[in-house]
Amino acid sequence: MTTSRADQVTHTARARSFNAVAAQYADHRPTYPPALFDAIEELTGRPLAGSRVADVGAGTGMATARLLERGARVVAVEPGEGMAAEFRRRLPGTPVVRGDGNALPLGAHSADLITYAQSWHWTDPARSVPEALRVLRPGGALALWWNTSSLDVPWIAEASARAGRHFGRDFSRERNDLDASVADPDGRLDFRRHLVRWSRRVPVDTHLANVGSHSLFLVQCPDRTAAFLAEERRHVLDAFPDGIVEETYDVVLLLASAPPAA
Repeated sequence: MTTSRADQVTHTARARSFNAVAAQYADHRPTYPPALFDAIEELTGRPLAGSRVADVGAGTGMATARLLERGARVVAVEPGEGMAAEFRRRLPGTPVVRGDGNALPLGAHSADLITYAQSWHWTDPARSVPEALRVLRPGGALALWWNTSSLDVPWIAEASARAGRHFGRDFSRERNDLDASVADPDGRLDFRRHLVRWSRRVPVDTHLANVGSHSLFLVQCPDRTAAFLAEERRHVLDAFPDGIVEETYDVVLLLASAPPAA
């Protein structure tokens, strides 16, 4: 399918939109559960402790922080100035370099693991897959993951449908697009798919700030976003009258190994 110039402009604007709200993003977006990193270790057959990890599209360092907790040696790669500045504020001393997955500013065979938390969809797989294979050591692994809303939970399905009507999109279908055929259309990598369910309980203000930090909201008219979030508050409080929202997520993990040494 051909991508129009208008679509490319919108995609670029969305990718850059996070820089102006980096603190909001870091404060309110969900993190990632320990079971995700357990799954990465199991699927790679290698502990994260001591591994050389490149966390690409690292944003404000949410995944980087979890990797550091597991003992990984992490270098972060982040294209956005605002996000990188917030990263440095929250993780001083952890190296972060400006760049993106389409042209990694890293040496060949320098990483045991490359991670993309919520960020692979901002890359062009025709370029980012070869770059990952260049940077990975033989037998290393590429791990891509996304927190996705659990649409089998009734209140979440209803909220997703409201957002879909607002934007004229089918978010349930977009979630199903998080698979190997989309991540690597040319089939150069053999991705394994794994799901991890988890949840968090947060105040309604945190929930709405999380919703509003997504790029589709960030690039639309602020008044339209504010009106949607005000209406959404009423719906959410109907489901959670005490104002504490239980968000349930399915982390979609795609993991592939680089070829071993010849």
